[in-house]
Amino acid sequence: MKFKIEDVTVYFPYEFIYPEQHQYMLELKRALDAKGHCLLEMPTGTGKTITLLSLITSYQLAHPTGSSKLIYCTRTVHEMEKVLDELRTLQAYQEKELGKAARILALGLSSRKNLCIHPKVSAEGSRESVDAGCRRLTASWVRASAVDNPDIELCPFFEAYDKQGAEALLPSGVYTLQDLRNYGKKKGWCPYFLARHMIQFANVVVYNYQYLLDPKVSGIISKEMQKECVVVFDEAHNIDNVCIEALSVNIRQQTVDGASRNLSKISQTIQRFKATDADRLRQEYNRLVEGLAQQGNLPGSDAWLANPALPDDILKEAVPGSIRRAEHFLDVLKRLLDYIKHRLKAEKVESEGPTSFVMSLNTQTLIDQKTLKFCYDRLHSLLLTLEITDTDEFLHVQTICNFATLVGTYSHGFSIIIEPYDERMPHIPDPVLQLSCLDASLAIKPVFERFQSVVITSGTLSPIDLYPKLLNFNPVIIQSFTMSLTRDCLCPMVLTRGSDQLPVSTKFDMRSDPGVVRNYGRLLLEMVAAVPDGIVCFFVSYSYMDGIVNSWNEMGLLQDIMQHKLVFIETQDVVETTLALDNYRRACDCGRGAVFFSVARGKVAEGIDFDRHYGRLVIMFGVPFQYTLSRILIARLEYLRDTFQIKEGDFLTFDAVRQAAQCVGRVIRSKSDYGMMIFADKRYNRHDKRSKLPGWILAHLRDAHLNLSTDMSLHIVREFLRRMAQPYDKSGTGTRKTLLSQADLENIQINANAGF
Repeated sequence: MKFKIEDVTVYFPYEFIYPEQHQYMLELKRALDAKGHCLLEMPTGTGKTITLLSLITSYQLAHPTGSSKLIYCTRTVHEMEKVLDELRTLQAYQEKELGKAARILALGLSSRKNLCIHPKVSAEGSRESVDAGCRRLTASWVRASAVDNPDIELCPFFEAYDKQGAEALLPSGVYTLQDLRNYGKKKGWCPYFLARHMIQFANVVVYNYQYLLDPKVSGIISKEMQKECVVVFDEAHNIDNVCIEALSVNIRQQTVDGASRNLSKISQTIQRFKATDADRLRQEYNRLVEGLAQQGNLPGSDAWLANPALPDDILKEAVPGSIRRAEHFLDVLKRLLDYIKHRLKAEKVESEGPTSFVMSLNTQTLIDQKTLKFCYDRLHSLLLTLEITDTDEFLHVQTICNFATLVGTYSHGFSIIIEPYDERMPHIPDPVLQLSCLDASLAIKPVFERFQSVVITSGTLSPIDLYPKLLNFNPVIIQSFTMSLTRDCLCPMVLTRGSDQLPVSTKFDMRSDPGVVRNYGRLLLEMVAAVPDGIVCFFVSYSYMDGIVNSWNEMGLLQDIMQHKLVFIETQDVVETTLALDNYRRACDCGRGAVFFSVARGKVAEGIDFDRHYGRLVIMFGVPFQYTLSRILIARLEYLRDTFQIKEGDFLTFDAVRQAAQCVGRVIRSKSDYGMMIFADKRYNRHDKRSKLPGWILAHLRDAHLNLSTDMSLHIVREFLRRMAQPYDKSGTGTRKTLLSQADLENIQINANAGF
């Protein structure tokens, strides 16, 4: 269908559109008009991705000079592929309507591991191994040596791509990662380097958050993106945590030991070069400065994102003289390592800011802040000069240099915490030095400043008004949308007590109470007997899940549960969890149904859908608060209170409730679906907790579904399932109008123009 939103003709590839999709487009369009940033929350299963793509690509067609590119950021490769599939459907419709004028180039960009087609290299296990294998075959010095020595193995796909030069281009179209691999095999070209080359020409680029938020990656991949780009962060409910992780570093004893071995190997390589090619080492500093000038990303700039080229006089003083020579730089790193090794021997917890740490370091080792600032780039330059391709072997020293550059660049918004052991396991020595970023806005600030419109969107952004504070920006639009439904197919409940009327909660003083554990088990037992198909249970942590499952086993409850349904459990091993999920789905497909035990903040809670018969009921056991005795969390709470006036309790509740909402949101993924949600903790009955749930959940949370006991919730479940079994108007055009036709949209436009 084709319709107008103000002055923009929107091309939408379906015959009907949801009312909330139309409202979403309207608010998004106004944000683009204002050249500002926006926060938009829309329920899961309402077509958020196709809504975004339709409006933004249509806006690009209407304003060809106003927005040059759409950068769509996702968290996982699976989400990236879904976005590109939706875009392909949209592109086919736009071409049908507009012909060649609508043709675009859209592609996904991922790591070498996901794009490599070299038989041996792509078979490597880890991402780092694939990267190293690729460099061994494509590094410039390897290729130069191969000119005189034909026995040196090169990558035929890279050679074929490089031979084409500027002629190595992708024709217009939408390319998933598989499409890029297939095209690479067909042409004999390397898909990874082809994709890297083509992002500057593409109309739509889909890639991971880290390509914009992590300064080590963004300075390489995203440096050429123009200001007119529109940036979308999808599923961005945890974007503050992603920002913090991008600028945080943990150093353990094994990191220091590994870095020491790395430095010894680098030192040996330097001695070998001195004997054979001393001139190359002498010229290295000039190459480093030239590289920084081309990148325009000296570490002193905001998160090292692409800045204008720096003046020559600044570049000449860019890298301190004390580390210009390779030997001097290694000496600095050895002194830094010795200092860190000494600090890791602390017998009690120590905490300080970057400024204090740098002053102490300077006093004891004579390493100043400016020297630290350039460590990461200096190491990168040295590894290139020494023709080291197996960079995965040098990850430890890269971690040390990353730490040095961060601590030398930022004087606030960070905390350095040294813990000799984990408080939860004090008998096991495990010293760790943690450079923890406390301010999420530091990583995303350059993105807000550089691009004219940044869209932060998810199905669970509530309470939405806290994000502008956490990310320190002023959105022009903040909006949360509800879900229009043809029937009440969502049934949230708050369970506060068991059938014996004893309260249930995962509060620290209650979670181990045998009565609470038994009531949680009885709740699940009642539900597996009454609910068909799949049931998903979320626990507040792995340790709590392990403890409660063991207790249920001792009480005999687990055996009773398994009389009705098979039980599968998420573990911290990705392969085991994937296998468990596959078998869970098979059990549901067989008709018997199954139970899946998972953890809030785990992989399953973030990226796996339990739509249709895979999830008829989700139970959230407890409120998933973070571990409140964590010193990193305590430091962040203090920083948020002092800098942004965010109270500790407000942030903790905000974080816990958004995680709970994310968990329960897994159960309904479309309007034809139906599902139930049980928030099993008495604290959800409090208004200050419950009110922070997304509006689309609150809209269905009736007063009669609050403060329930197990037997009351069982009665509601049975009534709900009976109601869902009745036939209903699936067209969405009846009394509950959930689908708008082109005629409906034209009437809306006429009324809007008339001022109604």
